[in-house]
Amino acid sequence: MKSHSPEHSAPAPVIAATAHSLPEQADALARARAFAEPLLASEVLDTGENILEHADAVADILKAIGGSQAMQAASYLVYACDHLNKPHEVIAKAFGANFADLAMETTKLVRVQRMARLAQLSASHAATPIPMAQTAAAQTESVRKMLLAFSRDLRVVMLRLASRLQTLRHFAASKLPLPPGLAAEALQVFAPLANRLGIWEIKWEIEDLSFRFLEPDTYRQVARLLDEKRVEREAHVEKLRLQLAADLGQQGIHATVQGRPKHIYSIVKKMRGKSLGFDQVYDIRALRILVPTIPDCYAALGWVHDHFTPVPNEFDDYIGRPKANGYQSLHTVVRDATGQPIEVQVRTQAMHDHAETGVAAHWAYKEAGVKGYAGVSASGEYDAKIAVLRQLLAWERDLSGAQEGTQTGQQGAVNFDDRIYVLTPDAAIIELPQGATAVDFAYSVHTNLGHRCRGARVDGAMVPLNTPLKNGQTVEVTVVKEGGPSRDWLNPELGFLASHRARAKVRAWFNALAMGETVAKGREAVEKLLQREGKTSVKLDDLASQLGFNSAEDLFEVVGKDEFSLRNIEIVLRPPEPVLPHDEFLLLKKQKPPSQSGKGGVLVVGVDSLMTQLAKCCKPAPPDAICGFVTRGKGVSVHRADCSNLRNMVTRSGDRVIEVEWGGKTGGDGSVYPVDVAVEANDRQGLLRDISEVFAKEKMNVIGVQTQSLRGIAWMTFTVEVSDSGRLNKVLGIVGELNGVRAARRR
Repeated sequence: MKSHSPEHSAPAPVIAATAHSLPEQADALARARAFAEPLLASEVLDTGENILEHADAVADILKAIGGSQAMQAASYLVYACDHLNKPHEVIAKAFGANFADLAMETTKLVRVQRMARLAQLSASHAATPIPMAQTAAAQTESVRKMLLAFSRDLRVVMLRLASRLQTLRHFAASKLPLPPGLAAEALQVFAPLANRLGIWEIKWEIEDLSFRFLEPDTYRQVARLLDEKRVEREAHVEKLRLQLAADLGQQGIHATVQGRPKHIYSIVKKMRGKSLGFDQVYDIRALRILVPTIPDCYAALGWVHDHFTPVPNEFDDYIGRPKANGYQSLHTVVRDATGQPIEVQVRTQAMHDHAETGVAAHWAYKEAGVKGYAGVSASGEYDAKIAVLRQLLAWERDLSGAQEGTQTGQQGAVNFDDRIYVLTPDAAIIELPQGATAVDFAYSVHTNLGHRCRGARVDGAMVPLNTPLKNGQTVEVTVVKEGGPSRDWLNPELGFLASHRARAKVRAWFNALAMGETVAKGREAVEKLLQREGKTSVKLDDLASQLGFNSAEDLFEVVGKDEFSLRNIEIVLRPPEPVLPHDEFLLLKKQKPPSQSGKGGVLVVGVDSLMTQLAKCCKPAPPDAICGFVTRGKGVSVHRADCSNLRNMVTRSGDRVIEVEWGGKTGGDGSVYPVDVAVEANDRQGLLRDISEVFAKEKMNVIGVQTQSLRGIAWMTFTVEVSDSGRLNKVLGIVGELNGVRAARRR
């Protein structure tokens, strides 16, 4: 349903022929209708519309916005495709390849949009419906579908806009319920597209009709408010129109003054956006002044401001600062003698024609010259196409929530040649970098599909995997059940991959393969060690945790890389010998002659060939101060002078104490002595590993470890072999500086 005032009847420009236009043929429109009629007369669309009647109406809409007869003829051929066995071949033979290409491209886009609509419908009927605010991604995808269509042929977009408008008109006229999703899609996708392309006639009508279906009560309420004082309001506007035309003429300004249509959706948006009442919306009363030149625009504006009262902050100069889609006009709001607000637009006839048909003006008005409208060149097909691409890209940013650049230079900075859009066999859109291949395509669909890709069909024909893809092609890949990528794919000279993302996935596959081999090597080494130690029942994850690793796989990895010594695992697997009671020491073999040191390099002063044993309770090591105690039948036990056990024994049997000393060659012959080290620390992952690494670095062999953790505090006892206990203090200082260590001391 259109809402026009009687004055709104400016002729629409005719789209001029370009390299992308359809070739004009004699009686093309009549021939196309006659060709399609037997195929379409009894068929219906998925919306329930008769296809032939729908095509007739689409052709009329295209005619109204300046489409040639050839363009109108295409509206019939598009719908004929689904009813032909070889549509491209048949249409090309009858009408030419240009018509056939357009019909096939449009049919492809219809399939894409139908699938997107069904997907949104499924989401809305899901157990947990997706809120409207979360559908921005789906809207952006729809935008890219439109972008794909336009990047090949602007005519596809024009046909789809006209088709959707006709569907809305059909349901409005028949009063039938609109299929779910159509109105929302029209308002969220098609109306913004028409707006970005500047096709105002289609934009306004799609918005009003969509709003009528989405919010019928609000639509009827505003329509009723418009009708209540319509006669009085129109009479007032007509009086102002005649007065303006006459007064401007007296000033030497040749002007055509028109009333403007009232768009319900626009009124509601202003009421909601600015929290206004119906009577506060300015463009309920509106006039448009058309003049020959730009200087006349400013002259007419000056006269209006001199004879009416301008409303503050309601003036916009879209001539000096055109809108992103090339729209130019002067907008102002003034109050008449009765105080009623009225919106006035001032523009040239060329600006008006551009505003009415938008993108068509880029293609029709070659005489606009190099500058064109809004500084956008319309001097050639490429320039015109890029100009509209800018609007489509800006529209995509609008819907995806990105902030739109307002300067022409910002939009011009977009690189239009770095992306392509191809289709899956199910008509889903895949975005790829320029130069992408079927392998890039496969990885974009799914990583596993990319790994198993072995062949490709493009538009039904087999092609090599390194063939660069083009916009709009349908790509299908053949795969094997199992397998991985080829190393050739990473060779840039062979041209298999253009996508950084796909190249990273191939590298990750080979890295994972190498890692698998490293882990397998480490696993084998650890399992062999467990077999040697008779510890095959040990749980590998528990062993890894004891050593400070998150998992057994992490342990295997560092072992496989030779970054972790198996000696550390042996230490954990071998429990320390139990501490014996005070006087329970093992008998030693008979000592060598007194000219040599006793066991452990200890000499018993004044006694020949007496058995000696280093006490396990205090583990003396040179140069510790030591003292001997004669045991009952077990020789002399040697203790550190500060040993508490020794003090207790001396208290009970002081007569059995004997003087001992370290032999002269102690430490010089490679002898080592076990000592105990106690560590208290905040328990954390990797603590045991870090301490063990300190001892290993200082060349102190760890032969026993005992650990206990309670409430986040770890108590650890290490038994290490030293040749000189004096050097141990330095090592304990290093241990004490480790993260979380509270204390490190010799026991």
